[in-house]
Amino acid sequence: MKDVDIVALYFARDEEAIRESQKAYGNYCTTVAMNILASKPDAEECVNDTWLKAWNSIPPARPYDLKAFLGRITRNLSLDRFRTLKRHKRNRDLEVAMEELAEAIPLPDDTKDSMLKQLFSEFLAQTDSLNRRLFVGRYWHGYTVGKLASHYGLTENAVSHRLSRTRTALKEFLEKEGYRV
Repeated sequence: MKDVDIVALYFARDEEAIRESQKAYGNYCTTVAMNILASKPDAEECVNDTWLKAWNSIPPARPYDLKAFLGRITRNLSLDRFRTLKRHKRNRDLEVAMEELAEAIPLPDDTKDSMLKQLFSEFLAQTDSLNRRLFVGRYWHGYTVGKLASHYGLTENAVSHRLSRTRTALKEFLEKEGYRV
């Protein structure tokens, strides 16, 4: 079936338009999504969303080149999905950072513990500037070890070692100050 016939089916609100679109451009749209997402389930979801978006866009849109029109929809949906997955990965990186910190210093349920806040401030004030920036970057801002390494011109191994030593020093400092760890 030709593009103009498929577009005419969309204008007639005939669901056959979606089946014909899938038949003609399903593989193409899947390839576009896979190139961006590299995940078959995510790509399939974006391609399925493409058909819905096309259904909702035609009419009023009357695409001259249906392949390009569907490819653009798939690309935009895939990029949105990629950004969402990246955001979730960043949140997962933050969870990992908090798990690292909790291994060294079990954090209280009451995050408003003023004694602990004061001790953290004292510890960080007496810590080497680079180690302090790495510590705050990792455990407050949630930056990855790789990002910190790149930003400060260090290797990932060096950053990991510095963070580990800082966590150990913090634990020792808290115990010395009478805070039960």
